[in-house]
Amino acid sequence: MPRETFDLRSIAVGAYGPSLLYGVATGAILPVIALTARDLGADVATAALVITLSGIGSLVTNVPATLIATRFGERKALVGAALWCAAAMFLALAAPTLPVFAAAVFMVGMAGAVFGLARQSYLTEAVPAHFRARALSTLGGVTRIGVFIGPFAAALAMAVYGLDGAYWVGGVASIAAAALSWRVPELGAPGRLALTAQSPVGAALAPPPAPTVRSVMRSHSRIFVTVGVGVLLIAAVRATRQAVLPLWAESIGLDASSTALIYGLSGAIDMLIFYPSGKIMDVKGRRWIAVPCMLIMGTSLTLLPFTADAVGLLLVALLIGFGNGIGSGIVMTLGADFSPSPGRPQFLGIWRLFTDVGNMSGPALLSLVTALATLSAGIWATAALGFLGAAVLWYWIPRAAPGSAEPAVPRS
Repeated sequence: MPRETFDLRSIAVGAYGPSLLYGVATGAILPVIALTARDLGADVATAALVITLSGIGSLVTNVPATLIATRFGERKALVGAALWCAAAMFLALAAPTLPVFAAAVFMVGMAGAVFGLARQSYLTEAVPAHFRARALSTLGGVTRIGVFIGPFAAALAMAVYGLDGAYWVGGVASIAAAALSWRVPELGAPGRLALTAQSPVGAALAPPPAPTVRSVMRSHSRIFVTVGVGVLLIAAVRATRQAVLPLWAESIGLDASSTALIYGLSGAIDMLIFYPSGKIMDVKGRRWIAVPCMLIMGTSLTLLPFTADAVGLLLVALLIGFGNGIGSGIVMTLGADFSPSPGRPQFLGIWRLFTDVGNMSGPALLSLVTALATLSAGIWATAALGFLGAAVLWYWIPRAAPGSAEPAVPRS
């Protein structure tokens, strides 16, 4: 596709509308999962465990999600995942016991794995390489906007229906995401051979075997153990940053309303800069964003334990939000850059597995170091992951954007 003819607005509604609505759905229930678990008889530790079931559901479904996307196509996978999420919301709404509610939370994670893989695979195919980072950064930004809106929509509904209101918002938004996804045009199957059985040459050439998760993992193992480790570290730092802000705010004596305001302002900065960072990645290359993203978050986490009041915490929180915001879409963009065709869904499923492992291991490291030492030590351990990630990504990501003379594979 010629550079001058592509307009991101031409696919905006179909590509980003479902993601916005899906973000609203998941964001609506995030603040109330623990509260609902408590209402169903869980103690504090069990309620915390129920929250993690969404991440576990995503983790174990990433590889099966590739089979769904390959078998049914991205559009049907998006629709099915959104409907599965809606079913989970209504199951949570009607759950009579804690195990049933826990199963519903697990289902939300399963749906997220399929939906995330399908939308990334779709945009990777639909958008030309020179516009890829802007498209995927916008996807990440739109999803964050949805997650940001979700709790406010849930709060309005809960004013009338109590905790059930959050799940009604989640269910309705998921159904709306499914309906909008159905309107997304199906992509043609890329890379098919033009030869037919009637052709003597075509008859002599058997079609290549379909890629599998195992074959893709084997053929791209070098990428997974280099750039894949970098994205795992990105995910670990990002997941941990969400926990350290409220934990440190509590440790310095801030009340819940001040903590929520600081957290919200950090999230607002996070949402505002996704498109400029995507443009820099497309023009200058992925390293120009990936490395500063990790350096800024590592630096801000290093500074966090030195704050002692609301003003200091706010400044560091804004820096964290800026660092995370400029990295919007970087993990998806790198996955799209290295993913093969055919074999893209399988590759992206493994890629998402790396990010989910990072999402779970980062907070686990924080918890372990905090238990053995102090919260400050746990935060600094996370900062060290940020600096390590910056070094890994600087070394292994190609210098220039796709389409230049820079080789598109990691260094040997």
